[in-house]
Amino acid sequence: MKKPSRNEIRKPTKTLAGVTPVAVIIEPRKCRHGTCLFCPTLDVPQSYTPKSPAIMRARLLDYNPYRQVEARIKAYQVMHHPTDKIELIIMGGTFLDYPIKYRYDFIKACYDALNNKISSSLEQAKTLNEKAKHRCVALCIETRPDVCGDSEIRRMLEFGCTRVELGVQMPDNGIYNICKRGHTVQDVIDSTKGLREAGFKIGYHIMPGIPGSNKKKDLHLFKLIFSNENYKPDQLKLYPCQVIKGAELESLYYKRKYLPYTEKELKELLIKLIFLTPRYCRIMRIMREIPPDYLVAGTTHIDLRKDIEQELRKNNSDIKEIRFREVGMKSRYQDIDNKNLELKITQYKASGGEEYFLETVNKEDILFALCRLHISNGKAIVRELHVYGQALNIGKREKKATQHQGLGKKLLQEAENIARKNKIKKLKIISGVGVRPYYKKLGYKLDKQKVYMEKEMR
Repeated sequence: MKKPSRNEIRKPTKTLAGVTPVAVIIEPRKCRHGTCLFCPTLDVPQSYTPKSPAIMRARLLDYNPYRQVEARIKAYQVMHHPTDKIELIIMGGTFLDYPIKYRYDFIKACYDALNNKISSSLEQAKTLNEKAKHRCVALCIETRPDVCGDSEIRRMLEFGCTRVELGVQMPDNGIYNICKRGHTVQDVIDSTKGLREAGFKIGYHIMPGIPGSNKKKDLHLFKLIFSNENYKPDQLKLYPCQVIKGAELESLYYKRKYLPYTEKELKELLIKLIFLTPRYCRIMRIMREIPPDYLVAGTTHIDLRKDIEQELRKNNSDIKEIRFREVGMKSRYQDIDNKNLELKITQYKASGGEEYFLETVNKEDILFALCRLHISNGKAIVRELHVYGQALNIGKREKKATQHQGLGKKLLQEAENIARKNKIKKLKIISGVGVRPYYKKLGYKLDKQKVYMEKEMR
């Protein structure tokens, strides 16, 4: 890679959402339930291929979590990205199904790398990270709906996890049986409810074109996800089904028992799904990066999202999903009015409770900051507080930047007002370890279990 010039940020979209994402890959291990129909088995972490960029980096480092975090931070620094606010993303399989010691050692090693110091325990590593140069402001773990019960949720809270991505694919028991998923729709409902009540941000992996479905059914099930209060995720990854070498689906494709969508069919369907996505949900990604060497059938157009969004912008389409509206992404295509900002609140029912989605937007509905508040059974928890725009190092201010301008503080004050109106006595916040000092300045303190930040509502 050619070294960037002094003031150039290479690959700027990497940190336009306000944080610096660091993906860390776990070592290969077969899933306990078996292998899904569409999932390749290629001596690398389940569902990945040996030439996937993240896998290639991890293999070079023997899947060592410390070395992976260290290497990614150095790479970001070379590209002139800020590395103060790190979002750790644990990828590569069902991490919560791995041996308990492996999980604790893995998470601790990630914190140790951020701290540039080996700690004697996970708790010490987390405490050190509160004041470290590279702070973990968010931690994401991917898991299956059937490996996300009370015990797994407790451990994730102990790890400092704030976001969980569930492999939902499409919520239909018939599809799950065909694809050998090994879990049920009820598992999806139960895990979603448990995660929401614990304060996690919830992401779903959705797979259009999955065996057992069709375009009409995909559309129906996608509508169900946002109309039925048992679901309503905060984030999505849309991964259309592709036929990959080493998957059982490859054999069905050659026998003409399965055909993936054509690029035209897929594009038309994805546009419909984007229009159906509500304003409280962010489509994080569309398409997986499957290297052509391993792709048997399915579109090879990795940049399909870019083409779709260019078309939607050209037509001035009224898209509500978060990524399409967020200020960092919008600033790439137009000048932004950042002076006339207003508060917008969307209230909806989810998992037996009330959700309040608070936004700071301008007159064009461009999103600057958001807050998610969940209230149920007399308890309230802030599940996310996020300011968008180019990530800035902690304490740094820039005149035209959206971060560090007090937008998060104002949204949190609104969440507190809502909690008081609902006669909530104590407001909790699920917080990345590295964000704890910020909340302490706003009057919050770490609870006795050392999990949530909390504040008495007076």
